[in-house]
Amino acid sequence: MKTRLDQFDAEKGLDRGRSKAFEAVWYLLKCVFLLSALPWPIGLKRSLLRGFGAKIGEGVVIKPRVNVHFPWKLEVGDHAWIGEEVFILNFEPVRIGAHACISQRAFLCTGNHDYRDPQFSYRNAPITIGSGAWIGAGAFVGPGVEVGEEAVAAAGAVITRSVPANTIVAGNPAGARGVRWPQ
Repeated sequence: MKTRLDQFDAEKGLDRGRSKAFEAVWYLLKCVFLLSALPWPIGLKRSLLRGFGAKIGEGVVIKPRVNVHFPWKLEVGDHAWIGEEVFILNFEPVRIGAHACISQRAFLCTGNHDYRDPQFSYRNAPITIGSGAWIGAGAFVGPGVEVGEEAVAAAGAVITRSVPANTIVAGNPAGARGVRWPQ
């Protein structure tokens, strides 16, 4: 078999969750208020995300140039931090627990393709980041991954499998390097 991208159906297997008109309005406002390097007030960014269906907890910090694909598929717990240039490609739900930190340029990616299907169909899955977890700068978190509470993904880690609570992972592919809080 050979790949047939001309047969790919962008709508098959993807529930956008809102109308294309609603999505277009989101994209315009996202460009002005979230993707901008201007230091818009964090409260304004939280309100904008909530207005488009995100569940945003109290005290959430959202730095400049954050890219949220579908806010209506995002949940962020109290006092979590989302760093500069974080990209949340959430074709499926992304849940970030309370007091979790997503550092600069981390990429939370719920989207993928089935490379064994000639039509390259979607193979998407949700992501969960546990409370108190830290995703380091430039880390990649793939579809279907659950990062446990208080776990740490080192800068640049490529996380394609779930990470147990209180575990430190690093590398590509990410592997266990120790525990965060010794018992």
